[in-house]
Amino acid sequence: MQIAILNRTSRLLAGHLWVFSNELASSPKKFQPGTLVELQDKKGIFLGIGYVNPHSLISIRILTRKKEEIDKAFIKRRIEDALSYRKRFLGKRSSFRAVYSEGDLLPGLIVDKYEDCLSVQFLTLGMEAMAEMVFEALDEVYKPSAIVLRNDNNIRTLEGLPLEKKIVKGGLDTLPVIDEYGLKLEIDPMSGQKTGFFLDQAENRAAFASLATGGEGLDLFSYTGAWSLALAAKGVRMKGVDSSEYAVAQARKNASLNGFKECEFVKEDVFEAVKAEKAAGRKYDCIVLDPPAFVKSKAKITEALKAYRELNNACMGMLRYKGLFATSSCSYHVDRYMFLDMLRSAARDAGKQARVIEIRSQGKDHPASLAVPETEYLKCVLMEVF
Repeated sequence: MQIAILNRTSRLLAGHLWVFSNELASSPKKFQPGTLVELQDKKGIFLGIGYVNPHSLISIRILTRKKEEIDKAFIKRRIEDALSYRKRFLGKRSSFRAVYSEGDLLPGLIVDKYEDCLSVQFLTLGMEAMAEMVFEALDEVYKPSAIVLRNDNNIRTLEGLPLEKKIVKGGLDTLPVIDEYGLKLEIDPMSGQKTGFFLDQAENRAAFASLATGGEGLDLFSYTGAWSLALAAKGVRMKGVDSSEYAVAQARKNASLNGFKECEFVKEDVFEAVKAEKAAGRKYDCIVLDPPAFVKSKAKITEALKAYRELNNACMGMLRYKGLFATSSCSYHVDRYMFLDMLRSAARDAGKQARVIEIRSQGKDHPASLAVPETEYLKCVLMEVF
C-alpha cells in the first residue's frame, strides 16, 4: 500500500473524512486511481487508510483510522453497524436508507432498502473499485430478492465514472410496495428519482401530517404523492402538482392503493401552476413546498435563493389565516441560516407573519456526521402562517 503524506492535518484530526489535493505534500497524480493508500503526517505518524482519486478535488476519502485490512469482512461490519443503528432508532420501519455514505463511514456508497429490494449507488471511483465486495456483503446481511444498481447520479461524472442503471440480482416484475407510517407507496427503483424515492423526508411528512385537521391542501413538486397521501390520511383534500408525467401517474396509483379518492394530481410546471393559482385567488389550509435542489454550487446561491423566495412568498400568500406550511430545501449550499433568512424575506414581502412550529432535517436513516457538515443537507421548516 502506498503512503500519502499530509501537509495539513487539522481537519482530518477533527474527524473529517476528506483530504483535498492541496492538503497533500505531493501531487496525488502519482497514485493509481481507486487504490487504497495509508495516510501519514510529516513526522510519519499514521492517520488512517483511504481510497484515492487523483482526478478529483477530494483526492482521498478516509475509510478507517485503524491499521486494518479493507476487505469484504470490513465492509460487512460497517453495513451491519449501519443496520444496528437503524434497528435502534427507526423502530419497525422496514424500508429505509441502509447506508448513507460518510454518515455510515462508507464514503461514496448509498444503499436504500425498499422492503426486500436494495437500490445501490457508487458515487466515487474508490468505492466502485470495491463493488463486488459490497454486493457480497449486502447479500449476506440483507438477503434481498433484488438488487438494483442506480449509478446514474451526475456526481459520478466528477469522478470520471460512467452513468448506468441495471439489475444486479433478481428482478422487478413486481415493484416493491413500502409502508410509510401506515401508507402504501409503490416504488420503482429503476425509474424513480435518486434511487427510486425520497426516503429522507419520511419523518417530516409524518410530523407535518400530525398537525393537519382537514381542509384543502396544495402539494408543490408532489413527485409520487407521499406528502399528499400523508395529509389525505388526516382528511385533507389534496391537489398535487409536478412536471413529470411519470411522477403524476405514480402518485395517482399510490392514491388508489390507499383508497384516497379526493387526491388530485396534475402534470404542470410548478412555477406556472403557482402563477395560475395566485391569479385565480385560490386559498389553502395547508401547503407543502418540497422542490428539487436549486443550487449545485456556491456560484448559484444567489440565483437559487431568488427562486426559493419567489415560491415561498407565493405559497404564504395562498394560505388561509393560520394555515400550515411545510417548506424544504435539499441544497447543501443553502444552509439553515440562509434558508430561514430567505423565509423571513418571503413572509415580509407577502405581508404575513409566521410562527415556526419546528425546524427539521433529514430522517434518522440519513445520519449526519458531526465532523462532516456536508452530510447534513436537508432543511424542512414547519410553520403556521397568519
